[in-house]
Amino acid sequence: MMTLLFHFAALMAVIMVAGSYLARFADQLGERMGLGRSMAGILLLAVATSLPELAVSCHAVMIPAVDLAVGDMLGSCLFNLLILAVLDLTTKTPGSMLSRSAAAHAISATSSMLLTSVALLFLLVDLPWSIGRVGLGSITILFVYLLCLRLIYFDQRFERADEPPAESNPRPLWRIVTGYVLATAAILLTAPLLAELAHQLSIVTGLGGTFIGTTLVALATSLPEISTTWAAIRMGASEMAIGNILGSNSFNIVVLFAVDLCYAEPLLAAAAQTHAITAASVIVITALVTLGMLYRAEKRFWIIEPDAVLVILAVFGALALVYWSG
Repeated sequence: MMTLLFHFAALMAVIMVAGSYLARFADQLGERMGLGRSMAGILLLAVATSLPELAVSCHAVMIPAVDLAVGDMLGSCLFNLLILAVLDLTTKTPGSMLSRSAAAHAISATSSMLLTSVALLFLLVDLPWSIGRVGLGSITILFVYLLCLRLIYFDQRFERADEPPAESNPRPLWRIVTGYVLATAAILLTAPLLAELAHQLSIVTGLGGTFIGTTLVALATSLPEISTTWAAIRMGASEMAIGNILGSNSFNIVVLFAVDLCYAEPLLAAAAQTHAITAASVIVITALVTLGMLYRAEKRFWIIEPDAVLVILAVFGALALVYWSG
């Protein structure tokens, strides 16, 4: 078991290093493409940092370990919100990261809640309907995601209309693109190995795929979000950091469509209903984060940020519910 844990930790370290480089290249690429830091976080950074969830979950359903795959998707959303709350508590920034300056991300947060609500609905209602191999729930999630992405894009484009043009980065575009692709590839190639090790750990420990997927695998595949979000904050790009987390959560849910393609029957209908607890918790905690972003009064008590503390407690409470239910 110690050997498994050592290999698991080594793969986690690779993902952490690759993630820190990914944030820098995504920021520079978003600047060159005229996306702005918010949209760069939602698209370039969020999609790339969600690739481990995609690779791990697709590999997991082929083992097959359906609950490991679905638990990874939903558990990663929980850990992403935990990352945002912890960084809000620990970073030395004027005011709060979850403040009115981040209120533009409310649409992204609402989109995340909407997508998770669709997943929750199809987890609770056993509808084995499908189109080909893909379940109706996964198809609905894809449609809703594309609609939300369109809304976010036009909203961000309207916000950027009054912004002054960004200074051009002297680094050649081909170097930026190459760095972005290499960092993404390092994360994507490492992820399937995590799925194999996690499956073995779920057997050795006897904790089962649902709990291991929601906790250990979700934490490991959330490491790119940890490293990229921290790197973005150190660069002074808090908007990119928040866009990364909320964008990753939305993309994590739509990844269920891709995972469903790799499974022989409708994925959400085959998953354990224990995942509904995780999905409901993601919705509630995202609502808390949204309230923290929209609430305009100063909330900091000495070094404590009440909304961030509440999010942290809610995440650990949700993990405890998943453990006891499983």
